[in-house]
This record gives sequence, C-alpha cells and structure tokens, in this order.
Amino acid sequence: MKIEVSINEAYTEPKIVICTDKMTEEINAIIQKLSSHPPSIITGFRDEKAEILEPSQIIRIYSENGKVYAQTAEGTYRLRLCLYEIEERLDKTFVRISNSEIISLKKVKGFDLSFSGTICVTLAGDIVTYVSRRYVRKIKQVLGI
Repeated sequence: MKIEVSINEAYTEPKIVICTDKMTEEINAIIQKLSSHPPSIITGFRDEKAEILEPSQIIRIYSENGKVYAQTAEGTYRLRLCLYEIEERLDKTFVRISNSEIISLKKVKGFDLSFSGTICVTLAGDIVTYVSRRYVRKIKQVLGI
C-alpha cells in the first residue's frame, strides 16, 4: 500500500481519498477505522469535582470493587465508564494487561520477565503491577519479544 500526503493551504480540513482497483478487507478496515472515531475525552471525578484527564497524564486505569479508577501523578480519579469503553477511547500507547487493568506504555519504567508465567511491570511513581497470564503473549507481541 502506498500512502501520499499533500499539504496545501487551500484545504481547510483534511480530506482522505483511497484509490484502488477493488474493495478488499484491508480497505474496509481502513474505512471503518477512519469513520469510527470515538471521543478521546476522559473525565475523572475527585473530591466532588470533575476534571478532564489528558491521556498523557494517565499512568494506569484499573477496576477495583466494581468501580473504575485512573491513576495519575496528581492522584487517583473515579471514572464513570467501563474499562472496555475507556480502552476504545485510548490510543495504541495504552495496553490492557489484565481483565481489570490498562497501562500507559509511556509510563513504564521496566518489565521484569523473571517471573514464570507472568510479567512484573514497574510504572512511573514506583507503581508495581503484574500482567496476567492471559495477556502475557499480547504484551510480548507489543514489545517485540
């Protein structure tokens, strides 16, 4: 597949044109990805106040006792979305490491692969968490190991 970008001041908004000889699954996947853009805003609640959380601030998102939280350097915020809904709003720098946790790869300090069957992850703020056995293969693919 070839990709061409044309920068022209005459355009006031981006325009995407796909030139192809036939429709394929790859083209359909691209169209689907481009047309379904969920909002990337995540609102966190702390001390009866709502705050917009920038994805770059978030270290991890986890569920505990049926509630979902986002942890940042400034503190922990309660979220009113399910983990799968939040996962849809985040980019590829966030990865699910268990059924109850999503981490920011940009906030990872290191991975300890010495544990058998799982991976220990150290995040910013010296937060330690573990990749569940079910997600070890996915994490290794993301990391290229």
